[in-house]
Amino acid sequence: MHEASIVSGLMRVLLDHAAQHGVDHICRVTVKVGRLRAVEPRALIGCFEAFAEETIAEGAELVVVSVPIVGRCDDCGGEFEITGFLFRCTQCQSSEITLISGQELYLDSFET
Repeated sequence: MHEASIVSGLMRVLLDHAAQHGVDHICRVTVKVGRLRAVEPRALIGCFEAFAEETIAEGAELVVVSVPIVGRCDDCGGEFEITGFLFRCTQCQSSEITLISGQELYLDSFET
């Protein structure tokens, strides 16, 4: 389960940012996760709850925002959401695409 290592890193970043800003309690954390990251939101939330115990984030809600896979065709310039992991342009059927989103994995915000 790679969610545990993801949350471990997330907690380091979260607690460092909180300390820099003098935060003594966190009530909500929002992370953005691209669909290509193969992260199971429920597992991520469960790991977060475990890692947050006895920290300033204990009891905080973890909100996981799923970011769709979006590509741009290198041939026709069209932008489209990639569904079913079919990496072809929906307009010209080219397989020459550049990913615009779907690989994200970052702490978006936290609330006190």
